[in-house]
Amino acid sequence: MQIASFSGFIKAIFYMIAFYYIFRFLAKLFLPLLVKKVVQKAGENMQKQQQSAQDDTWQKTQSKDEVQYSKANTKNPRETKKVGDYVDYEEID
Repeated sequence: MQIASFSGFIKAIFYMIAFYYIFRFLAKLFLPLLVKKVVQKAGENMQKQQQSAQDDTWQKTQSKDEVQYSKANTKNPRETKKVGDYVDYEEID
């Protein structure tokens, strides 16, 4: 069975502090690169989604001499749900 000692406690505190500062230093070096890469990837994904959405909504069909555009997904505006009637209350003195 091991007994806790003051020198072991000091070593543990020293290792924790050293780990904290090393982690901070490495985070300052690599975190900006990681964030930059994530932002670029998100931008590429958004461009792909926008392009696919445009391709889905506007399909170009050609006949002999004319160009026609037809909208593939025509969305009707949703009706608002009627929850109940509006009741105007009067204050009674």
